[in-house]
Amino acid sequence: MTGKEGGHVDHAAAQATPHVDAVNPDALEVAPGTAHERLEGWIPELASEDELRVALEKAFDYRGDVTITRKDGSKIEGYLFDRRSGASLKDSVVRLYPKNSDEKVAVSYAEIGALAFSGRDTAAGKSWEAWMKKYAEKKAAGEKDLSLHPEPLV
Repeated sequence: MTGKEGGHVDHAAAQATPHVDAVNPDALEVAPGTAHERLEGWIPELASEDELRVALEKAFDYRGDVTITRKDGSKIEGYLFDRRSGASLKDSVVRLYPKNSDEKVAVSYAEIGALAFSGRDTAAGKSWEAWMKKYAEKKAAGEKDLSLHPEPLV
């Protein structure tokens, strides 16, 4: 087979008629990125199983600590690094690194009474712009060591 039926694409014809919605990334000053929700300080309503599952998915993507309050009243604060969603809440588990411990803790979805996005979102804000501003200031001051270091996590 030859032609279109054989998978041949006429590249010259495709370039002659560009797509109306095509965007030239080289012409953009800043390429569009992903918009992140501002979750820092959010305490979601966990009235239903679906709301709990959605909130825990957001907590998994969150780049700060969360506080889980178990139904027995005990609290655990730390970084949520894993979740395993099963058919029921009892079969579903989140795992986190507690703030004041090196051990990994697993908590069943069925045990969770409340969730709070309690820690600072370490990737929120204008970190790239702040980094570039510090770099430009150091360069303008004539510094030789232009390496920048991340701000410490508190």
